[in-house]
Amino acid sequence: MNPALNAGPDIAVSVSALEKVFGNFTAVNKISFDINRGEIFGFLGPNGAGKSTTIRMLCGILMPTSGSGTVAGFDIIKEQEDIKQNIGYMSQKFSLYDDLTVEENIEFYAGIYAVPRKDRKARQESIIKMAGIEEFRKSLTKTLSGGWKQRLALGCAIIHQPKIIFLDEPTSGVDPITRANFWSIIKEMASRGVTVFVTTHYMDEAENCNRMTLIYKGTMIAIGTPQEMKTKVMKDEVLEVTVPIAEDWVDRIQRAKGVKESALFSTKIHAVVEDSLTSIPAIKEIFAENNLTDYDIRKIMPSLEDVFVSSIEAYDKEHPAK
Repeated sequence: MNPALNAGPDIAVSVSALEKVFGNFTAVNKISFDINRGEIFGFLGPNGAGKSTTIRMLCGILMPTSGSGTVAGFDIIKEQEDIKQNIGYMSQKFSLYDDLTVEENIEFYAGIYAVPRKDRKARQESIIKMAGIEEFRKSLTKTLSGGWKQRLALGCAIIHQPKIIFLDEPTSGVDPITRANFWSIIKEMASRGVTVFVTTHYMDEAENCNRMTLIYKGTMIAIGTPQEMKTKVMKDEVLEVTVPIAEDWVDRIQRAKGVKESALFSTKIHAVVEDSLTSIPAIKEIFAENNLTDYDIRKIMPSLEDVFVSSIEAYDKEHPAK
């Protein structure tokens, strides 16, 4: 029995052994997962990992090479047009018409999604209010900042009130405050039962997800809640090292015994280590050799970025390039 084709009523998206091959290149390598209704599901990975290819298959834009899946109860291979009418989709390119006003863009997408004419005015007002763009309703879209365009694009993507929305790198290129405001809207939508599938490479954003999966080189290498990713997926320990002029010490700490990875995190250094009981004395020895006494070393809960880097490094070691 194929689980993707027998998803229960509480499953919004179900994927089984989904694969996409382009010539000799496997962009997505037999991935499987389920997404619950009303869940914010993060699809994380570096550029080129297979995120956008997966989202295009789920949205009925790209035909899989093999595997199966359902979105909103529709088969991703046989019922692609049904899927397109029952989901919202927003890409990082925002797909807006610059020479139309805000209201005209909303009206255009209302037509594309076949929103009944009697409902269009109310939907338009709802979207303008949600996006907070009342003062720009008569403005040409090309005059809007990136953040306002982003909100308008989201509104246009959900004007037909889909129960599932796919967001492909939706906050790429916008400032941190705009990103935070955007996520407030996303969480409010999810609280009303909308399922949100979002791809991102911003690890701080991933904290907003109920669950997430990490995809790398087309392969799923981890899945879980943010807490599970930090406590179960992450097998290594993380040390936070505070030193003056931290960037001068990253490479030296990297060479300490048991340190697998060291990197700058703001003004501090995070060191991923196999065993803190071994690595802390080794790092202290490096400081002593350089007559440094003004420092602090402590074990911390790993961040999602730590998990991200450590998981990818472990995968590369287990699967060396041929």
